[in-house]
Amino acid sequence: MPLMGNPLCAAALLAFVVISVLVSLLIGSLQHGSKAKSGYVSNGTLGEEFAPRHGELIYQLNERRKEIMPLLATAGQGSRGQPSASSLFPQQYQPPAADSDLGPRSELTDGSGLTGVDEMGCDSLVDVRAVDILGSGYTKLVVRVFLSEDQPAALKFVNEQGSDMEKCLQEFEDPRGCYELVSYKLKKEIVLLQRLQHPNIIKLRGHCMEDAGGGEEEGEGERGGGRVTAILEQGHPLQMIQLLQSPWEERFKVCLDLVRLLHFLSRSPLGSVALLDFQPRQFVTVSGELKLTDLDDATVEEPACQTDADCTLQFPHRHFSLPCSARGVCEGLNEKRNLYNAYRYFFTYLLPHQAPPGLTHLVDHIMNSTGELRADINQTLEAFEHILLLYKSGLHLDNLPPSILKDYTVMHGMRTSGSVEYRCWLSYTHQGCVLSVHNATEAASICNSHSQCTTFCLTGERTWSGRHLASFYSGFSSLVPDGMSEVYLRKASPPETATV
Repeated sequence: MPLMGNPLCAAALLAFVVISVLVSLLIGSLQHGSKAKSGYVSNGTLGEEFAPRHGELIYQLNERRKEIMPLLATAGQGSRGQPSASSLFPQQYQPPAADSDLGPRSELTDGSGLTGVDEMGCDSLVDVRAVDILGSGYTKLVVRVFLSEDQPAALKFVNEQGSDMEKCLQEFEDPRGCYELVSYKLKKEIVLLQRLQHPNIIKLRGHCMEDAGGGEEEGEGERGGGRVTAILEQGHPLQMIQLLQSPWEERFKVCLDLVRLLHFLSRSPLGSVALLDFQPRQFVTVSGELKLTDLDDATVEEPACQTDADCTLQFPHRHFSLPCSARGVCEGLNEKRNLYNAYRYFFTYLLPHQAPPGLTHLVDHIMNSTGELRADINQTLEAFEHILLLYKSGLHLDNLPPSILKDYTVMHGMRTSGSVEYRCWLSYTHQGCVLSVHNATEAASICNSHSQCTTFCLTGERTWSGRHLASFYSGFSSLVPDGMSEVYLRKASPPETATV
């Protein structure tokens, strides 16, 4: 089992994962011996001396409930494939009496009507094998696992050792009530993932609700403290340092995926959605696609306002003002918040560097319009799609003379063997020079600009945009047959350096 980070820290976290996932979620045999210590007497009821401080806890629980209910309201009651509000939260959370339990559970349940949405439930976790930890935060823990038949997945559940749980326990001394409170973020995220389905949002494969006591004792299914697990498709954390060293085409795709996502969020089934915690760490990649994986801090309501001063976006070095609409709402504020965050966290670092010369003026236009919020998300997406069209079609290369290929001898149906490689900047491989090209003419122009280059080879490999991958060499020992490849050998000494 591979470990991540400091061995002792990783071992401790993995031990917690095994206990939480394999015992609490799968076996369901966690005992309730800690109830007396936390303010519960032996029969599971709340001690009278803890009732006053529980008033605040119950208030916070009901506030979390109110936050989630609007997300369910638009789904309709009992609509096929959508969660029912009444089944998700049967009734308002009520304060417990000294001789009663905490009251009805405010949680997702197996009978909530979610089976039409989720592919997987608790049964899918029977043979789970934890592999390593993908991430941990104040509220949640994410673990990479293999399910039955070696299906890879990511499990997301409440971090019972996180700071949110620790803070709640210090204030209320109620593990069961605190778990209920902290778990609301994960419950909210499950609902949002069900409602907001898009290629650039992580896919929710299912969820599981397990009673802390496994339902072994009579009435356990009606008590609070049920453990929540989200079953997600597995992604890889976005590595910005590596991305900065990637070819421009790959960095452009990340930005394009992000803009397509923000366009969807601006007019989602829930309305305009703002990502309040907008950071690269909230995203992963799945098979080369950028996907949003953390939605618990998303809001689906435009801010209310009384004056224009209420509609101000504050950023560390900039602020933007919008008018307060006649109906008392800052219309478009969510969209602009997302767009400017995309500019300052993604576009600034990924988009301009090493952009193709024929596209730099269009890239600069995007940078200026988003950095000043002069364009909306529709205009920004249109600008990105226009760049993609030019890049895929090669129309940005109209200044390259076709005669440049006269300097090369072409051998069709062949590839090099015993090639002498050299490294170039932003290559698709670290050991050689492999770049994306539209055609042989662009490849020849690149080879002419490299003093080491004497040969390049076009294979059948293509990038996500459909462009060819070309390998550049300073020499080779022989040629071998390959019906999918072409080798271009420079005829004479390297010409003057060309501009690509």
